[in-house]
Amino acid sequence: MAKVLAALRSHWKKSTFGACLLGWGGHWLYGKHCDNLLRRAACQEAQAFGNQLIPATEPLKKATVFLNPAACKGKAGNLFEKNAAPILHLSGLDVTVVKTDYEGQAKKLLELMESTDLIIIAGGDGTVQEVITGLLRRADEAAFSKIPIGFIPLGKTCTLSHTLYPESTNQVQHITNATLAILKGETVPLDVLQIKGEKEQPVFAVSGLRWGSYRDAGVKVSKYWYLGPLKTKAAHFFSAFKEWPQKHQAALMYLGPTERPPEEPEEKPSRPPLYVRLYRRLRSYWSSPKEFPQEVAPEDWEELKLSTIELSIATRNRQLDLTRTEDFMDICIEAESVSKGEFVNRGSQKMHDPHTCREGSQCIQASRCILQLPEGTEGSFGIDNEEYEAMPVEVKLLPRKLRFFCDPRMREQMLQA
Repeated sequence: MAKVLAALRSHWKKSTFGACLLGWGGHWLYGKHCDNLLRRAACQEAQAFGNQLIPATEPLKKATVFLNPAACKGKAGNLFEKNAAPILHLSGLDVTVVKTDYEGQAKKLLELMESTDLIIIAGGDGTVQEVITGLLRRADEAAFSKIPIGFIPLGKTCTLSHTLYPESTNQVQHITNATLAILKGETVPLDVLQIKGEKEQPVFAVSGLRWGSYRDAGVKVSKYWYLGPLKTKAAHFFSAFKEWPQKHQAALMYLGPTERPPEEPEEKPSRPPLYVRLYRRLRSYWSSPKEFPQEVAPEDWEELKLSTIELSIATRNRQLDLTRTEDFMDICIEAESVSKGEFVNRGSQKMHDPHTCREGSQCIQASRCILQLPEGTEGSFGIDNEEYEAMPVEVKLLPRKLRFFCDPRMREQMLQA
């Protein structure tokens, strides 16, 4: 023992390095063991759903998974196979996995998709935006938009996961919780933005649209990867010194919030007997009054000239309130009179919560708006963190258009709020 201690003392640098390496290895192995325990517990819970008896005449529920293997820097495929796929296969669902090979493929695949009971999106914000755009571009979108949608967060940015699932620092737990939430069947209605240019087909978003300097600087953050935790501030710092002041001018027309109609019953009333339908038809034919065309009230558009450092149009999905009585989207016009220091600090905050409306900004609630840009305007929009060319657009709110699976605990919180 004395010889060992003497050797460790004489080679203290190697001993310290070995102890650190051993400690790191032990921590890594313990983390892997905890992840396996989480996977096993999730599979056991999914097995309970798979063991439920169903009538012989009732077919298995069909789930179509749209998986983007390129998400999370190419790790999404492995994350799905290890954490989500076993849960789905044990649950008793008839699972079909569709892997996308290139950007925009999900939109085309949705046009060819046949009927399914569930749609599951496995990826990040870009995959969600592609799938819902392809879904709502279909000619029969009225029927397909009623199919419940599940979201398995596998991408670098997963904005919807903050609304649908509890926060978790463990990636394996976050993915397994999201997959189990699909099996539990609780859903919440989410608003959708329809964004249409003058010539292009409409694009649909569940988070929102951003246009301005904070977004442009945020796109360049990965360029300064070598600065580590300072890369976000560096991107905004160099953006401020490259061009200042940064102003974006446009004309905005908008309509105010609309009253929320009552929810339609999920179960349709039974069809009345034939003699009742014939009686109603004859009565309406003989006693039908003359119909006079009703005058449609003109829409009350508000017009605004704006000069801002950034404009954002966002849904209320991030602060979802199932009890509110009005439907609207939030338009945030950031004040242009900010210093370079404030720009750098606010830019870092915008990276964590892109659609937050800071103090001193103008906030507008609207159900529909038209954004007119000056001729020759350059730059890009960020629509659900995907880049599109900046152009004049009409943004229309589609309230409660899609239903997404969510964790039952989150739904309880929304109802209590």
